Amino acid sequence: MARTVLDRSDAVLALAGVFRKRGFDGGSLSVIQQETGIGRGSLYHFFPAGKTDMAAAVLEQVSDWFEEHVYAPLRTAQNTTAAIEAMSQEVAEYFISRERVCLFAAITMGEEQEAFTGPVRKYFTDWVDALAGALRAGGLPPEEAADRALDAVATIQGGLILARAYDDDATLLGIVDRTKQQLLASVR
Repeated sequence: MARTVLDRSDAVLALAGVFRKRGFDGGSLSVIQQETGIGRGSLYHFFPAGKTDMAAAVLEQVSDWFEEHVYAPLRTAQNTTAAIEAMSQEVAEYFISRERVCLFAAITMGEEQEAFTGPVRKYFTDWVDALAGALRAGGLPPEEAADRALDAVATIQGGLILARAYDDDATLLGIVDRTKQQLLASVR
């Protein structure tokens, strides 16, 4: 029996779980209906363009969350140390609570990856740029700040893969903490 969905945001949250678990290619419409409990009519009401529209909405929701909780605080930080500590905590909590999956990576692994090139590039570019800006504000030269920010984001993303492979939150938490310590050491 299809469940009652109050609004589009409810549907997006349910869809995120499917895409997190199955990626884009593994989430057929029948699987999406079964795992979310949302009927075909409701899905097409909220997402007229189908599965691509669904995935785009999920990525937009994730981007909005990162903008509010990670990028904006890094961009407006008055204290680089506090900003790096807050980013590390937010990112660790976010990914642990979402089964150690980056939806941008999960959705882009498959045949439809080109459909999401822009949003994926923006997600990573925004994160690297916001972190690099905070590092520059903490006294690092622009090139070093950019390099350290890129390495930090890449390390955290790699940590997600390892933590998922090991089925171990501590792996991700340790990688995020070591990355934080390296970033903090660079601005002290």
